[in-house]
Amino acid sequence: MTQRPTPVLRGEERAYFDRARERELVYQRCRTCDATQWYPRVVCIRCSGTDLELTAASGNGTIHSFTTLYRAGHPSRAADVPYTMVLVDLVEGVRVFGELVDVPPAAARIGLPVEVGFQDVTDDLTLPVFRPKGGAIDAR
Repeated sequence: MTQRPTPVLRGEERAYFDRARERELVYQRCRTCDATQWYPRVVCIRCSGTDLELTAASGNGTIHSFTTLYRAGHPSRAADVPYTMVLVDLVEGVRVFGELVDVPPAAARIGLPVEVGFQDVTDDLTLPVFRPKGGAIDAR
């Protein structure tokens, strides 16, 4: 089996993934203009300020868009196909990216209410994933 690739974590990425390992989904808020953003960056996308803080998200949102992969994006994911990747609009107003779990591909839909969960990839890497709010959706 091919090993799943893992990112080389640095700076703002390290802080984001450290919090994910603690089972917390975070986004950035600019203390200068109060803008919110995800993924973590070194400057605010609205005002270019650098006074940014990581803020815990509720993890609740709805699917904005999705795609289901029937060919693995990497050889390490070959046994996982099909799997669905989603853009989720969190209630906090930021849009995040992750994998949709506990939903058969045919049941994925825009507007589906979801909540965050976490998947341990390695001892050092935990990824946020999204599952339907209220539990798994049956394939029937």
